[in-house]
Amino acid sequence: MNLFDDPPAEAPDPRTIPLPERMRPRTLDEIVGQDALVAPGRPLREMIERDLLQSIILWGPPGTGKTTLARLIAEATKAEFVAFSAVLAGIKEVKEVMTAAEMRRRRLGTRTIVFVDEIHRFNKAQQDAFLPRVEAGDIILIGATTENPSFEVNAALLSRSKVFVLKPLDEAAIVTILRRALDDEERGLGLQRPLADDEVLGQIARFADGDARSALNLLQLLVAAAPQPAGQPRIDSALLSRTLQQKTLRYDKGGEEHFNLISALHKSMRNSDPDAAVYWLARMVEAGENAMYIARRLVRFASEDVGNADPQALVVATAAREAAHFLGFPEANTALAQAAIYLATAPKSNAVYMAYNAAKEAATNDVASPVPLHLRNAPTRLMKELDYGKGYQYAHDDASGVSAMDCLPEHLQGRRFYQPTERGFEKEIKRRLDGWEEIKKRGHR
Repeated sequence: MNLFDDPPAEAPDPRTIPLPERMRPRTLDEIVGQDALVAPGRPLREMIERDLLQSIILWGPPGTGKTTLARLIAEATKAEFVAFSAVLAGIKEVKEVMTAAEMRRRRLGTRTIVFVDEIHRFNKAQQDAFLPRVEAGDIILIGATTENPSFEVNAALLSRSKVFVLKPLDEAAIVTILRRALDDEERGLGLQRPLADDEVLGQIARFADGDARSALNLLQLLVAAAPQPAGQPRIDSALLSRTLQQKTLRYDKGGEEHFNLISALHKSMRNSDPDAAVYWLARMVEAGENAMYIARRLVRFASEDVGNADPQALVVATAAREAAHFLGFPEANTALAQAAIYLATAPKSNAVYMAYNAAKEAATNDVASPVPLHLRNAPTRLMKELDYGKGYQYAHDDASGVSAMDCLPEHLQGRRFYQPTERGFEKEIKRRLDGWEEIKKRGHR
């Protein structure tokens, strides 16, 4: 034996393994909060259990079970399973895996399942490396991402994959996971016999904001820090408050106050109260709320509650979003405050919001009528022979700039989705629409 040989590796002490890893579900039945995907009879579960998987994208927030699903697939499949993270691996490693998969397919007739965690980290060009092998059937791709696949995954790759959406875990689901960890003596904290009531577990769940990993990490920290008056760690609200004091003051992302403050800001702006609006905004900023979250809410408010009563509101709000992204905190505070005060003092109208909802209802509930022929383009001879574009009236040819042509499907003609108010610029829009309506009526007559 060489004196310099490394000693045989020993199994790691389970106590050194993070609790989320120890409590990772070992079967589909242990997965909590994703019944829409993995309950008996659901398509994804059937694909896994029958080993008939096709390329899929798992999309969901952190801590919702994407990696767990991939691991369970690895255990269930007869195919070769290769996993790597887009954070750690580069396109070189991807191509090596693709080449090996092609050779295995040709030599043994077996396919390879490739799991790519955080696939959105690869740019669209890098993702192209998967396409030939997916199309040839050499690999089954499983991509996991926290970002919207519509924007972050190559369209060609997306069209060849089935997207499964994992939802943030609700409070009840996370409490179930926490209680399981407290009771499990093999993998969890059961041997320590910790005491925790449902109220404090609910508070942990709200703080975790749908992330089971975050909740379990916090639970492990609390048990380690808990007093043990009778030999049992006792977790209560006071301990949780002391443990989270600093973080709660900076950014209580998942707590009730987060939603209370944004609601107060939104409703103060809606009620045209700039003093209250800037106060609630300052409360959020100084508590460490995410700048882009505030900015997104301002942009939404600009279209939902101001709309065309002041079309400049959306410009101001999006400019504030860009400024917040460019500056970050603390410099972005005044840009957000400027936008909030502008929105609070702008004339209000929800006519755009109501118009979209009415149009959405008609689009989803009424008959999906074909586009009228006179509104269709006719770039080919066949289309012209089929009367595409026939009867179209070019508005600029009319002295008023408006023709009498109907642009809605026949069963919706005369329907008014957008009803402008008499406030702000919408008063002028209403005047224009009323005038154009009269011109159209004369044209019909």
